[in-house]
Amino acid sequence: MEELLTLKEMLLKDDIPSALAIVEELEEMGRNDIIKTIRSYAVILLLHLIKQQAENRTTRSWQVSIRNSVREIQRENKRCKAGGYYLTSEELLETLEEAYLNALDEASLEVEEGRYEPEELEQRVSKVEILHHALNLIAPLNS
Repeated sequence: MEELLTLKEMLLKDDIPSALAIVEELEEMGRNDIIKTIRSYAVILLLHLIKQQAENRTTRSWQVSIRNSVREIQRENKRCKAGGYYLTSEELLETLEEAYLNALDEASLEVEEGRYEPEELEQRVSKVEILHHALNLIAPLNS
């Protein structure tokens, strides 16, 4: 809120360079919030994809969670008024990679009732396959 008041003050003073700097800062803050939200849903998505691969099975609840996470990521990434997307496919992949370790930690608690430490579980699954599968689920709308 403080940034908006400062922006208003800069505009009233006709200080366009300072006003533009504040606008850029606000854009970056908004983008960071979007990335944080996408990363949170990515952890849930990856958690279930890891469990599917590690246990070589799926459940209806995992499928629902995967679909819900994909929809929320797509919804968050879509620019409503300007059209297009906040994150490119490459940036989405980076965000998935950032979320992967958290998902792996969570999956280690659930796969075969917590039988594996994260490092052991990591050896049982293919990170590359899981990340690309996740991106393919998310990215069709982002092509």
